[in-house]
Amino acid sequence: MHEMTSSRQGDLFGRDEEDDPSEDQPTPVYSADPDEVRAELHKILAEARAARKMPWDPAKVRLYRTIVPQMSNWLPEEEAAQLCFEFETEMKRLEAA
Repeated sequence: MHEMTSSRQGDLFGRDEEDDPSEDQPTPVYSADPDEVRAELHKILAEARAARKMPWDPAKVRLYRTIVPQMSNWLPEEEAAQLCFEFETEMKRLEAA
């Protein structure tokens, strides 16, 4: 028979719950690079402007309609409003085509 040196069994990964270092760590905060956001929005807008008819399938249209306004939040307010306006103008034109 084997003798147990402790009645307490440790974690399989060598850590105990009370030793969890993640409890003291702050939640990471994401901050987008406005230049990258701007470039991506201009790319989407350029693709829409170049098209005679809707260039995306319905799922991508829904995605862009969701993410364009969200992405624009990383830009200055006036620039964001202008890009969203231009995007919606192109979407209306493409939907009418």
